[in-house]
Amino acid sequence: MKQQMFKLGLVVALMLAFVATTARAADEVTVNGTIVCAKCKLKKADATKCQDVLVATDAQGATTEYYIAKNETSEKNGHACTTETKASVTGTVSEKDGKKWIAATKIEKS
Repeated sequence: MKQQMFKLGLVVALMLAFVATTARAADEVTVNGTIVCAKCKLKKADATKCQDVLVATDAQGATTEYYIAKNETSEKNGHACTTETKASVTGTVSEKDGKKWIAATKIEKS
């Protein structure tokens, strides 16, 4: 009986992990652009600290700024305070205080 319950629990855990992974991947997007600093490079008036921003330009020439949320992935990437780095950022996009934020799960410099 205990062995059957263990197997059932294992199957349920695997199914939940699969569903969570599928849902997470569906929400993720990849954005290409240039990573710069909001304070040092973009000179944003409300930027009191250095903050990485991915500046993306679409086919029509419209520019969108994605503030890169600080997490393990962005910390591994380093800070773009004085440099401009072309990159592809994969993650989930949200909006807060009128700004687009991307919680990066992957950053690939080009």
